[in-house]
Amino acid sequence: MTIETIGDQGNGIAKVERGYVVIIPGGHPSDELTVEIDQVRESVAFASVVNDDPRAL
Repeated sequence: MTIETIGDQGNGIAKVERGYVVIIPGGHPSDELTVEIDQVRESVAFASVVNDDPRAL
């Protein structure tokens, strides 16, 4: 999942099909992350990072 922007609370925000929003704590714009969805709501999901961006190594 690619982080597109940072939200008001400082969390990474990615968008998937039809603009559905996924919020990922600790994500930064352009990060390519593997995440696990923790909670799903009607218009937003919350996820945690499974592994970090390999480019950051």
